[in-house]
Amino acid sequence: MTIQVNEKSQEPYILPDATTLKVHEAMKEDVNNLVSLFKVLSDPVRIRILKALHISELCVCVLVETTDYKHSALSYHLKLLKDADLVDSRRDKNFQIYYLTETGEKMLRAIESSFKK
Repeated sequence: MTIQVNEKSQEPYILPDATTLKVHEAMKEDVNNLVSLFKVLSDPVRIRILKALHISELCVCVLVETTDYKHSALSYHLKLLKDADLVDSRRDKNFQIYYLTETGEKMLRAIESSFKK
């Protein structure tokens, strides 16, 4: 593929056909799952929940006690994280215990290593 960048440019930008094909494929790719994941990760409360669950499995009651958020708000955030397969839960007597999934662990490590200051 040859592209004339502008009228003043004498040199065209030449791109190999195989590269052009790959670019077209990338631009047509369905990225809705990735966009949804980034939306889930775009809230600071949810990042903090991931960081807390990285330390230990926790009941919502612990998160309520250590933050200014209500149980219902934290449950909503946990549901979004669970729907994104970053968090899962199990019942332990009267408590719902939340923990990071393998995907959640990997995502948190990637975020923290990418944004270290």
